[in-house]
Amino acid sequence: MNLLSRTATAPISWGVCEMPGWGYQLPVEAVLAEMSEAGFTHTELGSLGYLPTDPHEVRAVLGRHGLSLLGGFVPLVLHDPSKTEDTLASASEAAALISGGGGQFFVSCAVSHLDDWRQSPLADHEWPIMADTLAEVDRIASGYGLTQALHPHFGCLVETASETERILDASHTDLVLDTAHLLLGGGNVADMAKRYLDRIALVHIKDVDLGIAARVTAGELSLMQGVQRGLFPPLGQGGLPIAEIVDLLEKSGRDLWYVLEQDAAIAEGDPSAIARLRFDACQSIDFLRSLEPVSAGAGTSHNKQHLP
Repeated sequence: MNLLSRTATAPISWGVCEMPGWGYQLPVEAVLAEMSEAGFTHTELGSLGYLPTDPHEVRAVLGRHGLSLLGGFVPLVLHDPSKTEDTLASASEAAALISGGGGQFFVSCAVSHLDDWRQSPLADHEWPIMADTLAEVDRIASGYGLTQALHPHFGCLVETASETERILDASHTDLVLDTAHLLLGGGNVADMAKRYLDRIALVHIKDVDLGIAARVTAGELSLMQGVQRGLFPPLGQGGLPIAEIVDLLEKSGRDLWYVLEQDAAIAEGDPSAIARLRFDACQSIDFLRSLEPVSAGAGTSHNKQHLP
């Protein structure tokens, strides 16, 4: 499978975000039509409840637009023993939806609370609890034929480079290599990709405007404010070495899936939003197409399963 055939998208590229209080959300049919028109064949779920919560309905609504499900992003409270039972029940429900909808990846994200993603950093005694709960979530995901991978994310409990390294060293969890969120957490993305290459199960790929990123990490702008100002430009138009990272990943001999995410936050009543977001997505696709010669000759997949 060539690079573009392994590139999916997610509703966040059209302003539909899992984070509480995030901007206007465009109607489902409009977003899926735009994805298809831009040439995508796979998408992630987006916010749980944005797409139908019945697996057969998910397949049906995506199928009307020639799309298939790749996976889903699931925020979970992993560090609090008093929440473990509820967390595992939620994980099982999400895994059933993702698997039944035809997906492959269970993307977990560690949060303080479902309505407040990062209240304070974890205490030392909470890290082993998170590692143990991740192992339970992995067991659940595997039972549904899914690959679980942890997504370090700005504004969540695994946010910084040191936090990412700590949970990866303390657990056997796979990693979602989100190029932008790792940078926002202070990581050197290329170096982390090399260090944890065998742990990467999925790539969330986006570029970053480094000037806006500095204001976000300094606390001058919220993540949403940064996004509204252009924090995540089309691939190749920011400060990340996207070509170098893709080259490294492709030369690893693994047919990894990439999810093109250009987080967007739009205002209701903005008639130019849809066209602008599709234009940005198409620019990123063109950039990835320009990298195809770099990735030519990539090896066979080490992923646990292929999508149909």
